[in-house]
Amino acid sequence: MRLRVDNVSVALGGVPVLHDVSLVAEPGQVVGLVGPNGSGKSTLLRTVYRSLRPGSGTVRLGERDVWAWSSREAARRIAAVLQDDTTPAGMTVAEVVELGRTPHHALFTRHAPGDEAAVRDAMARAGVSAMAERAFGSLSGGERQRVLLARALAQQPRLLVLDEPTNHLDIQARFELLDLIRELGTTTLVVMHELDLAARVCDSLVVLHGGRVAAAAPALDALTPDVLRRVFGVRARAARDPDGVVRVTYAAQPLAGVPVTPVAGTR
Repeated sequence: MRLRVDNVSVALGGVPVLHDVSLVAEPGQVVGLVGPNGSGKSTLLRTVYRSLRPGSGTVRLGERDVWAWSSREAARRIAAVLQDDTTPAGMTVAEVVELGRTPHHALFTRHAPGDEAAVRDAMARAGVSAMAERAFGSLSGGERQRVLLARALAQQPRLLVLDEPTNHLDIQARFELLDLIRELGTTTLVVMHELDLAARVCDSLVVLHGGRVAAAAPALDALTPDVLRRVFGVRARAARDPDGVVRVTYAAQPLAGVPVTPVAGTR
């Protein structure tokens, strides 16, 4: 399903933090949000998964404004995997994934037709079926991220929202998770910190700086030397290597005198 953000602005505590931000993620695309700390990435993400209502502008999934849905209706269509997840460590993997079915349950019920099949399919797609009875708290960081992704898939969402899903993972776990996200075929909006990884997994990148869109295009067009200098304060260039992978090459020294100023209230 198509995600369209049109001219979204947000102020926190009276301080403007997003300024007329627009982006489009076509059905099945993975769109990455990148930018320095304080650029507004997570604030924008919050407007998409309905944690923060924009001061102006619209967020549409398909033809509907996401804020026109009830919370339950929205949860059937939008699934978020966030950094500050508070899943109880004592639950089994299967129990965690089953939580993704909650939006599909009628009031005061714990089950709905299709729950078992949806959970089984989500665990298979995320590669966690073999650990169904393991305690969530016993898993490695990479395994936990896969389980949380399986929980999101069990919601059967039209849109996945991911906030730095590779944070704190080792190299192998990062690539495995990114390859999984790439293969899902679900429209996905993801905040990423590492430009090389973002370029690897995303169909296009939206570069935020000071709460504004500095660039929005496929990786090679978004991460130009000028954008990398102005937004990130580094001498660098993006290029496709012989294997077809976009890589960012940095100069030995950062640019002096190029301020990258955080905007209050964003991260």
